[in-house]
Amino acid sequence: MNKKEDRPTIQMGGFGRGPGSRRGLTTLVEKPKDFKGSLWRLIAYLKPHWVKIIFTFLAAITGSIFVIISPKVMGLATTKLFEGYLLKIRQVPGAAIDFDYIFNIIAILIGLYIFNALFAYLQNYIMVGVTQQIVYELRKGISAKLIRLPLSYFDGRTHGEIMSRVTNDIDTVSNTLQQSITQFITAVVTLTGTMIMMLTISPLLSLVIFITLPLSILVTRIVARQSQKYFARQQSLLGHLNGHVEEMYTGHKIVKAFNYEKKSMAQFDKLNEQLFETGWKAQFISGIIMPLMMAIGNLSYVFVVILGGISVARGTITIGDVQAFINYSRHFTQPIVQTANIANIIQSTIAAAERVFEVFDEPEMAPDNDTLTLISKPEGNINFDHINFGYTPEKIVIKDVSIEVEKGQTIAIVGPTGAGKTTLINLLMRFYEINSGKITLDGINIHDLKRAELRSFFGMVLQDTWLFKGTIRENIAYGKEKATEEEIIEAAKMAYADHFINTLPAGYETVIDEEATNISQGQKQLLTIARAILANPPILILDEATSNVDTRTEILIQNAMLGLMEGKTSFVIAHRLSTIQGADLILVMRKGEIIEKGSHKELLEQKGFYADLYNSQFVGLNFVKTA
Repeated sequence: MNKKEDRPTIQMGGFGRGPGSRRGLTTLVEKPKDFKGSLWRLIAYLKPHWVKIIFTFLAAITGSIFVIISPKVMGLATTKLFEGYLLKIRQVPGAAIDFDYIFNIIAILIGLYIFNALFAYLQNYIMVGVTQQIVYELRKGISAKLIRLPLSYFDGRTHGEIMSRVTNDIDTVSNTLQQSITQFITAVVTLTGTMIMMLTISPLLSLVIFITLPLSILVTRIVARQSQKYFARQQSLLGHLNGHVEEMYTGHKIVKAFNYEKKSMAQFDKLNEQLFETGWKAQFISGIIMPLMMAIGNLSYVFVVILGGISVARGTITIGDVQAFINYSRHFTQPIVQTANIANIIQSTIAAAERVFEVFDEPEMAPDNDTLTLISKPEGNINFDHINFGYTPEKIVIKDVSIEVEKGQTIAIVGPTGAGKTTLINLLMRFYEINSGKITLDGINIHDLKRAELRSFFGMVLQDTWLFKGTIRENIAYGKEKATEEEIIEAAKMAYADHFINTLPAGYETVIDEEATNISQGQKQLLTIARAILANPPILILDEATSNVDTRTEILIQNAMLGLMEGKTSFVIAHRLSTIQGADLILVMRKGEIIEKGSHKELLEQKGFYADLYNSQFVGLNFVKTA
């Protein structure tokens, strides 16, 4: 069962260059379900670092003030140069350019820029430390949370979805905390300071800028609204195209086997063509924003220069102030663009944080009691007493199952797909909690045992092999802490894996890659069997453990497994009935119920469901009873 989440998104139009924008492109911004609630939960992670954060804000504000003052100071130098030049033209006696004053201005500017760089370094240095500490806490918390979650959580979600929350979502939060917060403060201070400086220089010139600014925003919104539908369709088509490519390359053997290459390419070409047309329109329409804004900006620039020149001629304003005002006006829209784009980023960040918090809010497994019973040496007597279980209360999949298993018995569980065979084992190991009834181990209810202790009594060999990235020695030793070299080799020999291991160039030091593609499927199975042999647990669970090996190796492994299973309680989930004929008890399951049980001979004599299964495999008769 895959759980798909419907996430609301809002389409935002940005303009200019800044964080989260790309030449004014309209971006799809994910909107959180509970913005305020998730924001306050994220702020809670910031509270322990409030002193550093306040210092960071002060550094950002101070650095921004230095930047704001710089054009005004530069204008003083320009005015002094212009006045000195005019006096020289008018041949005023003793007239000269005051270079000492200008050099002082230059020194002040250099100092302002150095202080700005210093405060920028300090704020980034502090925020990096704070951010990494918060991300460390988030990753540590979510890792611990995943361990406490029941198996049902993982069964209900894809691996990609879970990994996305652990990696991508936390990275999104990290990037925003590290950059966007200080950028947002800087942008707000710069915008406020720039407006104040422009008004103090000339209210008339400021009016020109304030009139053209709404015009820029209006044009941006009109164009952005037109491009939104194309960006939405582009995202949809991109998802379809990526899905098609992944599907075709994942199943490339099937594609080739059924000569599906031409159809696959035709479908790809169709999707690619649609994506090209939609993407071109989206990019072209959104690309118009910047030229239009530049045109409006140049128009306001012309009016500022003309009105500024008239004001200088009338003596109501200095030429240095006009230069400073032009500098302010050219950068006036930048903090607005940054603020708008950072607001979009924060929306996506809170949505990412919300997904992380959703994991934290998931119901956990009931915690173990510290006073629970301890079993020093389990014998392996297991009793299922009227067990009922359903993944949901409305759908019961295990119905009134009762089984008595004595120490050292081998119990085989057979039945069609979906009969509940694996579910029964999951209940035994407390991967799921039963709805009613009880399961006892040596007379003790397994709910009175710690999960870790209970699971330490079991050794599992599954049809789906699992090996981690590491050496073959490390993978086998996974079954026993502090295993010796001799024990590892002996376990490999018992599993008939020692021979193929020694044929590898590095032997036991051969590193298995992340997907274990450098050894065969059968060899993987042998290593998992060696792991179980090394662990030597009192109870074994074998789920079609020899399904991926050849017939000769299967016979050898079965002999080895018989030796391993001697004196141990064993549960064998089987599809090939030839592997369980020597079981002490065979349970036949259908629709979550045990419909037959007995030895292989007894079940054949009953001529029921098991006999039909056996005959369908070995006699070739096709008359298996269906549900």
